[in-house]
Amino acid sequence: MPSTSAQDYSIVETIIPLLEAARTASVSVRNLSDQKRSEILLHLATLVESSVNEILAGNQPDLDAMPDEDPKKDRLLLTEARVIGLAQSLREVAKLPDPTGEILLKRELQDGLQLQNITTALGVVGVIYESRPNVTIDVAALCLRSGNACILRGGKEAIHSNTVLVKLIHQSLEAFGVPTAAVTLLPTDRKHVSELLTATRYVDIIIPRGSDGLIQFVRQNSLVPTIETGAGVCHTYVEQSADLTMAREIVVNAKVQRPSVCNALDTLVVDAAIAEKFLPQLKTELEAHQVEIFADETSYKIFEKAGYPMLQKATEEDFGREFLDFKCSVKVVAGVDEALNHIEKYSSRHSETIVTGDERIGELFLQNVDAAAVYVNASTRFTDGGQFGLGAEIGISTQKLHARGPFALEKLVTEKWIVRGKGHIRK
Repeated sequence: MPSTSAQDYSIVETIIPLLEAARTASVSVRNLSDQKRSEILLHLATLVESSVNEILAGNQPDLDAMPDEDPKKDRLLLTEARVIGLAQSLREVAKLPDPTGEILLKRELQDGLQLQNITTALGVVGVIYESRPNVTIDVAALCLRSGNACILRGGKEAIHSNTVLVKLIHQSLEAFGVPTAAVTLLPTDRKHVSELLTATRYVDIIIPRGSDGLIQFVRQNSLVPTIETGAGVCHTYVEQSADLTMAREIVVNAKVQRPSVCNALDTLVVDAAIAEKFLPQLKTELEAHQVEIFADETSYKIFEKAGYPMLQKATEEDFGREFLDFKCSVKVVAGVDEALNHIEKYSSRHSETIVTGDERIGELFLQNVDAAAVYVNASTRFTDGGQFGLGAEIGISTQKLHARGPFALEKLVTEKWIVRGKGHIRK
């Protein structure tokens, strides 16, 4: 099926033919050898590197249409370095072992019946995401490597960027004789979302990646099984025994290194015993990045005394809030028990960290915090498929069934029972 241009999408009345084609193409992808799947990704990596100018040109109209003050603009932005990073990610995924065909169980039943339980591709993976064109490459790479076809429904704010990237993906598929419908980009008209969410005949799983509003909409309306990824309300707890220099570096990194992503710091929790000493130490670096602070009563007085300029009194809504911007809330607690209670109440179960010099308390935190990734003395910014050595990720799963944490290659499979007999009948 030929690529659809951004201009063609307005004439699409129904996406069912696209879903049917993807379903058919999934058979071709499933039957590719491990070597061929890797070769497609390596071919695409080279193509992406040689098409930097074309990709950036496609990204520009999307950037022009988004206000500079929109915190999602950094997610939308493609630079030469980021494009080269996409190519590198493709090569890393290509090197990963094939997750399909792994024998999970093998046994012979009493009557000689041969039984195996093996991993196999899911089939057709649908991903709904917002304003991050890099997801287009990551999802396509992971799905193709694991023998799956994929349906991509990106946001309208990234349509030109996604169209260029999918065109390159289709060129690589065509070079290896694979139907281009194996990676299908859907139109962005919202009327088609309900078709996707109810297409149980064609789509095996839906993965929403984006705002909490998007995720909740998919959860409430999808008939296709879903894996929830996304909303990260991440805490950094600075316990009273912490090395304050280390704590400052971790807090600043978690907040400002890339604030528009789900693993960035949203709420800083600080023990009262060190709050007056520690919080003013954050002033210079957070102020340099114009971080707006929503402070509870105790921390507000400390920051106000230190002369912090971008200071607001926190409301209840500022805790449990994913800022995705140069903003954070601050809570002062009496000790580890109150810190754990606060995190339990407001966490989205994504990524949480403690900075402490007490190994016992660090272990207590690891055992008691319920999140996909829990850290001691490290920034939550590491919760990422690439950083964890998984090549790339479709998203960070915050649920507990099938996948939790970076949802990467090894989770894009299901199981199949293989039974070999010689005329066996059950008596």
